[in-house]
Amino acid sequence: MATNNNRIAQLLQFIKDEPGDPFTIYCLATEYKASEPEKALAYYQALIADHPDYLPTYYHLAELYIHKNDLQAAEKTLTAGIRLARKQNDPLALRELRNLQNNLYDY
Repeated sequence: MATNNNRIAQLLQFIKDEPGDPFTIYCLATEYKASEPEKALAYYQALIADHPDYLPTYYHLAELYIHKNDLQAAEKTLTAGIRLARKQNDPLALRELRNLQNNLYDY
C-alpha cells in the first residue's frame, strides 16, 4: 500500500503543478479505483466534464458505474465513449467500449 500512497502523493503534486493535465488526473483516478472508488469516480467525472475528448476515461468511468450497479449511467457513459471513439477514429477503444457495452447486463 505504501507504493500506492507514494504514487498518489506524487500525482497530487503533479496536479498541483499542472492542474489542467488530463493524463495526470486520469492516472490519479486509476490509482484510487481499487482502494477508494468514490474518489476515483469523482476524478473520472471531473475529467468527463473538463476534458470530454479524453477517451480513456469513458471505459473506466463506465466500469465504476457498473460496480456501483448504476447501469443507466454506465450505458450513457459507454454510448458517449463509443461516439467519441468513432469521432477520433480509435478502433481499439471502440472495440473495448463496445465489448463492455455488449456485456453490460451480464454483471
